[in-house]
Amino acid sequence: MAEKKNKAEELLYAPKNGHERMDAAAEQACTDYCAGYKAFLDAGKTERECVAETVAQAERAGFRPYRRGEVLKPGDKIYRVNRGKGVFLAVIGRQGLDAGIQIGGAHIDSPRLDLKPMPLYEDSELAYLKTHYYGGIRKYQWVAVPLELHGVVALKGGEIVEVCIGGSVDDPQFVIEDLLPHLGAEQSKKPLGQAIPAETLNILVGSQPLADVEKDAVKLRVLTLLHERYGICEEDLISAELCAVPAYRAVDIGLDRSMIGAYGQDDRVCAYAALRALLDTEAPERTAVCLLVDKEEIGSVGVSGMQSAAFDTFMDDLCAAQGVERRVCYERSLCLSADVTAAYDPNFAEAYEKRNSARLNYGVGLCKYTGARGKSEASDASAEVVARVRRMLDENGVLWQMAELGKVDYGGGGTIAQYMANRNIDTLDAGVPVLAMHAPFETVSKLDCYMTYRAMKALYEEQ
Repeated sequence: MAEKKNKAEELLYAPKNGHERMDAAAEQACTDYCAGYKAFLDAGKTERECVAETVAQAERAGFRPYRRGEVLKPGDKIYRVNRGKGVFLAVIGRQGLDAGIQIGGAHIDSPRLDLKPMPLYEDSELAYLKTHYYGGIRKYQWVAVPLELHGVVALKGGEIVEVCIGGSVDDPQFVIEDLLPHLGAEQSKKPLGQAIPAETLNILVGSQPLADVEKDAVKLRVLTLLHERYGICEEDLISAELCAVPAYRAVDIGLDRSMIGAYGQDDRVCAYAALRALLDTEAPERTAVCLLVDKEEIGSVGVSGMQSAAFDTFMDDLCAAQGVERRVCYERSLCLSADVTAAYDPNFAEAYEKRNSARLNYGVGLCKYTGARGKSEASDASAEVVARVRRMLDENGVLWQMAELGKVDYGGGGTIAQYMANRNIDTLDAGVPVLAMHAPFETVSKLDCYMTYRAMKALYEEQ
């Protein structure tokens, strides 16, 4: 009997819940780590805010802005901000860049509601803001939800005005109203994707008219309040980046406090892991790089997305200082594309293939390929890369699991992995399993958050 049991243990893959495999010290470290993560979420509800918080934490950890042409030595800690929407950080390794770099890459944009260039209007003595949704949302989830307004207004004179309304205790908040059930019989007959048309995602922002005004008195009162607080007029909204995000703080979920609920955990849960691991890295063998980028939710496009040349320019500058060609550096590099994956949800079991789905509390999820249908737009990591990462994680006691994004042909998704792989960099997706991904309020396991941090730390310090 014992021989058969040993044979089963030797040959069968039988992962266990991570809480059965962690000791008390690891559990405490997990709790402490997640406290910092929740604070990061609350401080950064947009990509601009995430960059600002990242720079603040990096400078406290000894990082400094990188100056082009600066000669760097092992142990130097540097960063470069890309247009306020992305940031690249590096700890210079003992080996030269010709040995390659270890990259932890994540995105810091999340699904939201952007304001249109001419957003403010009045209808039936109510003032509204028109929106254009950003990223893949389920529109019905965004009605009857308290909202905050975050972003910047760029004035013609060059001044940047930061806007944040709804995050402070005394601030007002906003909402998109839904139809009451008493009148919603026809609406209820529509498919979920059609019940709330995109052009009805209009944010209610005011109802009190400005005194002694005959036309658009409510709209004018809203503009008056904005001008008093921020010094802006309606035309300035044309050159603004303002977005509505859920007015939720990051909180513990469950009587056991084993989970975290918050907006924007895709992909800030992985961004924080990649960042925090780099801040905790002192003297890596190869240069460790953390990149936090924008625009992944809409295809990684634009000057702040992963398809831009911004990261290549940063690496060109580093390589030039050492007399190394970037292509030589890239071909010897390894990247963990730190992006979330779908956690198995038994309430919607029909959408998942259980054997190949990630589960809460089983560790960081490794995804060999993402994409849709026949692996469309996936980087599809090689067997050798997957084996290397398995070995690296096991040697460092990191709990991990394999994952796919639901059943084949049920949908699909992408990450920045393909754009890293297109640079001739070996890349594998690795991230936190998420329940209700892209919803205004997402849920993750604290254990999985912590193990993703541990995975990034192992990556940066791989020998």
